[in-house]
Amino acid sequence: MSDKKEQVKPLAPAAHRVDIDYYDRSNDFPDELGPQLCHRRQRCIKLCGCFAAILLIALTVVLVLMFTVLHVKIPSLKMNSVAVEGVTELNGTSGFGPGRNLTFGFGLEVKNPNVASYRFGNVATFLYYGGSLVGEAAGPAGEAQARKRVGVDVRVVVMVDKIMEVGRLKGDLSVGILSISSYMKDIIWKPKVEIALNTKIFFEHQQQLPARSSDPSRGDFRPGGMGTEFAGHALPPKWHAVLGQ
Repeated sequence: MSDKKEQVKPLAPAAHRVDIDYYDRSNDFPDELGPQLCHRRQRCIKLCGCFAAILLIALTVVLVLMFTVLHVKIPSLKMNSVAVEGVTELNGTSGFGPGRNLTFGFGLEVKNPNVASYRFGNVATFLYYGGSLVGEAAGPAGEAQARKRVGVDVRVVVMVDKIMEVGRLKGDLSVGILSISSYMKDIIWKPKVEIALNTKIFFEHQQQLPARSSDPSRGDFRPGGMGTEFAGHALPPKWHAVLGQ
């Protein structure tokens, strides 16, 4: 073997050699590509920031609408009026006798405070006296428009025979006040919720005042310190239906 060491020939000429340290010092990119990459990077950052801001604003608007305008509020049921037919017959000689009927006419109102319309079912109405069911009926179904009220009329026929079966009737007649409770409920669809209403109707046996007259010759006029006083005979008491508060 020869004592001379073999010389290692380079794989590429000196003009094509790559200086690794040079690229480390130049941020791994040639000088002519640096500004373009920086511009792209800044543009991507701006786009991501704008997208995040728009998404945050949209989410805030949706949350505000959900808790204010789009928040589902429960509709309400209100009684505006009540009329009772058959009270005149109770003022006759037989009074609360068998074979008589009382017809209760309720003027109800369904209020929808939401921004969307809702359908409601039949308004179920129950009348109780002394804890016993004496009458029931169902009102018509309908639809309550957005932020509007709709009227519902319900008629319930009560037979006086059922009232006479209640044990407390004798005591109430002696006092002159009968209390009949009404319970009404309805179901609102989409969303499915139930609304209810409790009221009382009082039958009062009130004393009638004689007709007022200003003619002294009739004998029913008597001047006094506080003004005109009634001197005629009192009329027989009559039953009146009053809606409780």
